[in-house]
Amino acid sequence: MDKVLHKSVQVDGLKLHVAEVGSESSPAVIFLHGFPEIWYTWRYQMIAVANAGFRAIAPDFRGYGLSDSPAEPEKASFADFVNDIVSILDSLGISKVFVVAKDFGAMVAFSFVLLHPEKVAGLISLGMIFVPPGAYKRSFALPEGFYVRRWQEPGRAEADFGRLDVKTVVRNIYILFSKSEIPIADENQEIMDLVKPTSPLPSWFTEEDLATYGALYERSGFRTALQVPYRATYLDVGPVEHDPKMEAPTLLIMGEEDYVMKIMDEYVRSDGMKKYVPNLETIYVPHGSHFVHEQFPDHVNQLIVTFLDRNKHRVPV
Repeated sequence: MDKVLHKSVQVDGLKLHVAEVGSESSPAVIFLHGFPEIWYTWRYQMIAVANAGFRAIAPDFRGYGLSDSPAEPEKASFADFVNDIVSILDSLGISKVFVVAKDFGAMVAFSFVLLHPEKVAGLISLGMIFVPPGAYKRSFALPEGFYVRRWQEPGRAEADFGRLDVKTVVRNIYILFSKSEIPIADENQEIMDLVKPTSPLPSWFTEEDLATYGALYERSGFRTALQVPYRATYLDVGPVEHDPKMEAPTLLIMGEEDYVMKIMDEYVRSDGMKKYVPNLETIYVPHGSHFVHEQFPDHVNQLIVTFLDRNKHRVPV
């Protein structure tokens, strides 16, 4: 990790933090985090792709980690996040890039690919499938106690999280999202109540990792994180919305025990994405959770590097 450089990129009056490792002359790979993550979630993948001859770039989204928060976090949008990616790449002089994204970061990535296909050499999504924007259903038809629905409600998560220190909130979410069960609270429960204080961290997530996450969320808070992805409307991608096609080579990596599989298992296993992503390959990781890239970094790194090597001819030298 000592090789990772940290810089700030100015975008719309905000300083956005970017972690980077690898030669500037190498094909570039941009890593987009989910929630409750920041750039650090890609610590294993960044080093692996740099060692394989690629340039690894991992920004913190605005309002996350070491990036500045927007003046009005409650007005942050998916469009802001997509535009930030474009601005970061332009400022670094990168015309074409591989995109590796997880969780809601993949939703940002999908919009980026649809709006800027000429900038994309290939896409890897972890734990998140592509659903056409016009068919996107925020509630997933799940009960009122589903965590996504709870966090959509203004003030609900703020009150729930506010009972605990920031580090404990991150801890609880990591424990919850590492399980195969869908996080659903009873009528008289809050989401944080689903985790007992004595519950252990996942074996692959250390106290040092938790301290790093906790310190960065202590800095940023959760205002932007609750807005995007939970309360912001999905990005309007214009004319491509009704016939979205992502032609770039795409790899979907899903943990077999990721709770997302219980929500969209039929769609994933029926290759429903192939209608919109014709050059799609799907790989399932046995025993993999929603954080499969942190849980089994060596295996996931191998999958990523193999994909990048197979498609690096798509990046102009």
